[in-house]
Amino acid sequence: MIAGFLGGSVEGNKEAAVGSVAKIEEAKAGDLVFLSNPKYEEHIYRTGATVAIVGRDFRAQQALPEGLTLVRVDNAYQAFASLLDLYVANKPKKQGISPLAFIHPTATVGEGVYVGEYAVIGEGATVGEGTEVWPQVYVGDRVRVGQGAKLYPGVKIYEDCVVGDRVTVHGGTVIGGDGFGFAPTEDGSFQKIPQIGNVVIEADVEIGSNCTIDRATMGSTRICRGAKLDNLIQVAHNVVIGENTVMAAQVGIAGSTKVGRNVMMGGQVGVVGHIAIADGVKIGSQSGVSNNIPTPGVTVFGSPAYPGLEGHRIQASVKQLPELRKLVAELQKQLRALQERK
Repeated sequence: MIAGFLGGSVEGNKEAAVGSVAKIEEAKAGDLVFLSNPKYEEHIYRTGATVAIVGRDFRAQQALPEGLTLVRVDNAYQAFASLLDLYVANKPKKQGISPLAFIHPTATVGEGVYVGEYAVIGEGATVGEGTEVWPQVYVGDRVRVGQGAKLYPGVKIYEDCVVGDRVTVHGGTVIGGDGFGFAPTEDGSFQKIPQIGNVVIEADVEIGSNCTIDRATMGSTRICRGAKLDNLIQVAHNVVIGENTVMAAQVGIAGSTKVGRNVMMGGQVGVVGHIAIADGVKIGSQSGVSNNIPTPGVTVFGSPAYPGLEGHRIQASVKQLPELRKLVAELQKQLRALQERK
């Protein structure tokens, strides 16, 4: 059944049965595992698993454990993800509306919606069919949430924001807080600039825990279709994040920056405001992006960020600075000595 679902071929016992999935290095009899990263290949030669999903090009360098059945597929990682999707899809869904939830009389809630304890759905809000609103979620006034979305515990969505179909937002994330807009005054204080826009999150986006996505000053902060954000990410006002862009934890993007499609950002990347990043750009972890990146598909690294190889060369040179400083000091000393002899 597994091989048929994945379109794979079986090597070993075609009747092998599994009841759970596990990490390849920790598996026991009855478990299913996968191997896609060569770094973990050593574990397949001593795994206790019953079935292993591997690539079609996998060639064992040692004897495999007795009784281990292989399922060969085109892409082992993707195949395993598909199995996990199937597992999740078959888990019982949360159902019903808790009597401890509050739904404003003017709100509209679709069929099959789950609303947990102490959740609040505000005035004029709309929640689409099959959406899950977990305990202690706040859906503000006039918020629109699409079909099949999942809002996990503690999510806060401020007024007038839009969340698309099949969007997943993990616990503690705040969508639509005020953008950081303050005008300096003559007496040295700051006058708050009202933030009257909203946040629009398009379909099939996933947002991790404890992220903050600020509402626009005017218009919309926008997370486009299929984007994936890790935990602890800050997206400032009027930022646009393109389709299928992915960001690792602790990325921070300042206001009005436009990020293209299929961009990849490593952990702790910082991006200044009012710049544009082209489609397909890859930004290494802890890089600082201070200027436009106009070339599609380029890889950058460092702070400030430079194209990949140049960035790595700069980082390597920085490590040599203490020795170079000593050398310069010695050369200056020799130069002074020569000047004093004249």
